[in-house]
Amino acid sequence: MLQALVIVLREGFEAFLIVAVIVAYLQRTGRRHLLPAVGWGILVALLISGALGMFLAQWGMNPLWEGILGLVAVVLVTTLVLQMWAHARHLKRETEQRLETISSRPLFGWVSLGVFVFTILMVAREGVETALLLVQIHDPAFLIGAGLGLLGTAAMAVLWVRCSHLVNLRLFFQVTSVFLLLFLGQILIYAFHELCEAGVLPNSEAFHAATEPFSPEGRYGKWFSIVSVAVCMGWFVIAWVRERLRGSKGSSTTP
Repeated sequence: MLQALVIVLREGFEAFLIVAVIVAYLQRTGRRHLLPAVGWGILVALLISGALGMFLAQWGMNPLWEGILGLVAVVLVTTLVLQMWAHARHLKRETEQRLETISSRPLFGWVSLGVFVFTILMVAREGVETALLLVQIHDPAFLIGAGLGLLGTAAMAVLWVRCSHLVNLRLFFQVTSVFLLLFLGQILIYAFHELCEAGVLPNSEAFHAATEPFSPEGRYGKWFSIVSVAVCMGWFVIAWVRERLRGSKGSSTTP
């Protein structure tokens, strides 16, 4: 449940920030007539993400498919996390630059289509990432965690709209990125475990037995979500205290 909560909270809030940048830019540049295209793009992106999640849930019951999907999730999500680390501070500027290129086209129909497709790609990217991660969770209560994650996303969105200066985006993405990378480590082990169960690797039986304790239902794997959340909370507390100490030192040296 905790895994689903953190995943949906992070990916949902990241999608919200992207949409907020798109909407704010179109309003600021006097292109409010393109906002309906953004709305339709969000709707289509959500439908695509939901359909993909249902498709993956059905095809993921086979050990071979579960192993393959796990490897795909590790590669894709790791790439996106590293990209977010590298470009997070430039997300707003890069999004606005792409929008400017699209919305500067002379024909209104093509402009609306461009904004529509751009919104789908940006939002669906987060939805696909979420679907790939959620399908790897084998906790029966993951729907509760996903629901709580959606509520948390809505709360953070309201907080961002009303008092964005209180939301430390860098720290939020830093902590949730650590959680995702830890979770990807477990997915990698589980994908290897499922591929061994499917018998596609040499010495599959021996490797399958060796990795069984680290599977989601195994002796060690079932504690993973608690340990990973504890690590992330510790990371958050240390980072918060460090920033507070820096702030206090800066204020004390100010004449």
